[in-house]
Amino acid sequence: MSVSPSLRVLSYNVHRWGDDREALARVVKACAPDVALVQEAPTWWGTRRKRRAMAASFGMTYVAGAARNAILVAGSTEVVESLHWRVWRPFVRRRFRLIATQLPGGAIGGRVTLGTKALALVVCHLGLHIRGREHEIEQVLKGCRSFGLPYLVVGDLNEEPDGPVWKRLADEGLTDLGADAGPTFHSDNPERRIDGALLSPELNGRLIDLDTIEGVTRDDLAKGSDHLPLLIELTE
Repeated sequence: MSVSPSLRVLSYNVHRWGDDREALARVVKACAPDVALVQEAPTWWGTRRKRRAMAASFGMTYVAGAARNAILVAGSTEVVESLHWRVWRPFVRRRFRLIATQLPGGAIGGRVTLGTKALALVVCHLGLHIRGREHEIEQVLKGCRSFGLPYLVVGDLNEEPDGPVWKRLADEGLTDLGADAGPTFHSDNPERRIDGALLSPELNGRLIDLDTIEGVTRDDLAKGSDHLPLLIELTE
């Protein structure tokens, strides 16, 4: 009896790898992804060194990054033809009469093969300014389409599902894999679903319930990052 090929993809905002690193590593290793699409990967001094060290702590390899996003792979999995692009976002945002700055945005994606099918994996992290997010998502979708392949796009959307970014993704014809998955933020008491995993209609996939994964504990999830991860299984 033949087994259909599958690919496990982990989308995770790792909070700059600045919380409990051992707890975070236990979560990632228990999820056993073939590819990890990371948001808020470590930056600033020694960016590549830190990302390689983070990947190694997960038993994975760092292969590409853009802005605060990174792609990690496990085993013999290959992500090739990676493309990365900066996305415009307002440097200054205003909220409740306060003024704050935002780091530049970005997205990165690459091509993978699942059985006989080629597809793209794309990760992004949208900003905190609502108008900026609407502009950013158009740039992210343009990058997704540039592969000329069906794709999975994941990321920290910084917006709940009734917002304009989610509507734009639905208008693009993408399937929201997490529609019934519950909130993703804050990890110690999740109340808001601001992390997304969306799939082209040509692809098959589902979210794996974290509570069904041996070795993943609510304690480690709370300690490892301020976001909960999304574990996606893609099948041919």
